[in-house]
Amino acid sequence: MLSSIAGPLFNGLFAAMVVFLFASGLTLVFGILRVLNFAHGGLFMIGAYLAFTLSGVTGGSEMGVLRYVLLCALAGVGLGILGWLVERSIFRPLQKVDEAYSLIATYALLLICEGAVKAIWGVNFRSVPTPPLLADAWIAGDVVMPVYAVFVIAVGVAFYAALEWMLHHTQRGKLMKSVASDPWMAGKLGVNVPRLYAWIVIAGFFLAGVVGGLLLPNQTLSPNLANAFVVQAFGALIVGGMGNVRGTFLAAILLSVIDSFGSLYFPEIPGLFFYVAMAIMLVVRPQGLMAGGSL
Repeated sequence: MLSSIAGPLFNGLFAAMVVFLFASGLTLVFGILRVLNFAHGGLFMIGAYLAFTLSGVTGGSEMGVLRYVLLCALAGVGLGILGWLVERSIFRPLQKVDEAYSLIATYALLLICEGAVKAIWGVNFRSVPTPPLLADAWIAGDVVMPVYAVFVIAVGVAFYAALEWMLHHTQRGKLMKSVASDPWMAGKLGVNVPRLYAWIVIAGFFLAGVVGGLLLPNQTLSPNLANAFVVQAFGALIVGGMGNVRGTFLAAILLSVIDSFGSLYFPEIPGLFFYVAMAIMLVVRPQGLMAGGSL
């Protein structure tokens, strides 16, 4: 009885952390800039491809955990630099126009990302093996827990804890919350709002790059990778409360665990219960789990 619950619960938590990690940068950017970045999946894809390229440059695809973590960080830095360029050339000029233009611009950026991947890396499928230290599995009764999945769950919880601490217990985080609530008043009180916006975009891109590298062993690289977790991430973002980090975290867990149990009992329709749960929760609580303010 316990194993029948523990197995799908573990699988659901793993899927939830994948969704939350993917959605973290998306949530941060929307929570403050109120820009729904449709290009986020493309940025995640470029981060994965960049980590793949760096793995070959730095000694082959088989890598230890330290090199794996370093590649994730380097992919994040590369995407952060791209974020600075995008903020200067796209986001900043569009801040004073209708939000629809930002949506069109980010969708165009997604198409550019997909085209750039095809031009640079081609359309062939590629993969990277899991670092040997993370390739094992722990067995508890009838439950098999891959070490890589445990690692991703731990990283997801650590990401969430770090974001929560930064937003609620640091001066920078309080400035971000004030700008998210009322950018005009924050500017009048001396906050450099454009500079803060730029750092938020850079941070969102950085997170996309890091997560792209982190989930690289779990994915087959192809130009379609941009769409891998987009719908689930937007679902968690909406159900969580549109730009609320805590809400996105809880929504990712709730939706993914429900989907995991649903897929166990109805294996012929995997993934359906994520959207069923999302629809029911939006009917019951359309304002989201954590309504009442961003972040």
